Amino acid sequence: MAGRLEGKVAFITGAARGQGRSHCVRMAQEGADIIALDICKQIDTVPIAMSTPEDLDETVAQVKALGRRIVAAQADVRDYDAMKAVVDDGVTELGRLDIVVANAGLAADGAPIQEMDEKLWRDSIDVNLTGSWLTTKASVPHIIEGGRGGAIVLTSSVGGLKAHPFVGNYVAGKHGMVGLMRSLAVELAEHSIRVNSVHPTQVNTPMMMNDLTYRMFRPDLENPTQDDIADISKMMNMLPVPWVEAEDIANAVLFLVSDEGRYITGVTLPVDAGSMLK
Repeated sequence: MAGRLEGKVAFITGAARGQGRSHCVRMAQEGADIIALDICKQIDTVPIAMSTPEDLDETVAQVKALGRRIVAAQADVRDYDAMKAVVDDGVTELGRLDIVVANAGLAADGAPIQEMDEKLWRDSIDVNLTGSWLTTKASVPHIIEGGRGGAIVLTSSVGGLKAHPFVGNYVAGKHGMVGLMRSLAVELAEHSIRVNSVHPTQVNTPMMMNDLTYRMFRPDLENPTQDDIADISKMMNMLPVPWVEAEDIANAVLFLVSDEGRYITGVTLPVDAGSMLK
């Protein structure tokens, strides 16, 4: 039986691990070939370990194990020329482009707005918001040229729909992605290109599960663990779960980019266990 994305090609940023890897694998399971991009190095304002080349190699291995083709490269979404070269090379090798998932993002450190370091602000906005714009800038011409329509999904956050204290850099960038998404949805509709955003609650990925997060949730403990933060994290959702899995986001994105979502565009889709009701 043919998969829901049989014969299509998807470009996914932040593909080395976490949600990005899940998007690559889930779409490959449904028949898509993949263009995968990740920075695979550290940004100095990010307080947690970022992805590595070995992480991206593992994504490649998992996609190939499903019998699909994948073109993977290391590049920074803030670098338009580098990203365009990756997309161009991928389309040359794989023959087309149908789907874009602008997933790359930072778990940036935070501070009160009036005290926030300027570089911390700029890095967060540049990766989360400007990087998403450059992702679409590099890829949309290929979808238009194909003449078959297509689908784009931006990975925002519940922080793109409501505020959280002391992470104004993150919240501003993720809110900005909604404006970008809606602008793209309006501009690209004539080409039958649909554009939507997803808004996860906490997700069980390295961006969430790390010592920085544990200490932020449980400053009362000397060495908090994942188990120690579960009850507090659960309080942020309506459903009785502390977080969702990367596969839950991948399934939502799959729906949006498949023919099942063929008339859905300009939508902000929470995958949030009811967090937006809090």
